[in-house]
Parts: sequence; C-alpha cells; structure tokens
Amino acid sequence: MGIFDSIAGQVLGRNGGAQNSLLNAVMSMVGNQKAGGLSGLVEQFKGNGLEDIINSWVGTGKNLPITPEQIQQGLGEKAVSSLASQAGLSSQEVTAKLSQLLPQIVDKLTPDGTVSQSNVMSKGADLLRGLMK
Repeated sequence: MGIFDSIAGQVLGRNGGAQNSLLNAVMSMVGNQKAGGLSGLVEQFKGNGLEDIINSWVGTGKNLPITPEQIQQGLGEKAVSSLASQAGLSSQEVTAKLSQLLPQIVDKLTPDGTVSQSNVMSKGADLLRGLMK
C-alpha cells in the first residue's frame, strides 16, 4: 500500500461507496482539461483568496492546512454541491473530507512543484488504481 492509499484510507475510510465516489469525482474534476483541470483548480483557489494555501500544496515545502469553510470558499458552492451529489454525501461531509484530502491530492499531483496536466493524467490513474483495489 502506498502513501496515498494510506492517506485516503484514513480520510475516506475503507467502506467504499460514497467515499470512493467522492474521490472519483475529485480526480475527474482535476483531470478534466476542458473544465480547467488541475491548473483551473489552482487558479480558482487563488482567485478566491486562498493563494498562500494552494501554493503550499503545489510547492515542494510543507502543505498549509485548510478548513472546511475555506474548501467551500475555494471551490464555490456550486462545485461543492455537485461533488456532494455525485458522492451521495452532504456538503458539510464533502468539505470536511476534502479539507484533509485535497491538499494531499494536489501535493501528490505536483511532485516537482509545478502544475502539469500530464502529471494529473499519469499520477491520477495510479492513485485511483491503488484506491480501488
């Protein structure tokens, strides 16, 4: 089991269902180049006043923490509602889980400190394969 598997297992639990749906929805969001992909997510967080936080996740240093309220601020109500609907969770559950998971997803998808869609495609598939075992 890799580090990401361990992290996701701790945050999402291993009971599948809604948690795996949430992870799939997030990976779909960061992998969807038409919707901006990972770089769009980074820019959205920057535009919503969370530049220091998102830059710490992309950079090679320590990841700054984020609160569920800041996840709501960074993603916006529409995106959180969409993720909640896809995962079968409440918006509060989604923001709580993402406050723990999203920093680590972004960090793992940007190992060299840069946002690259090729990283998302190759690493994202590996991350999902490991979690879906």
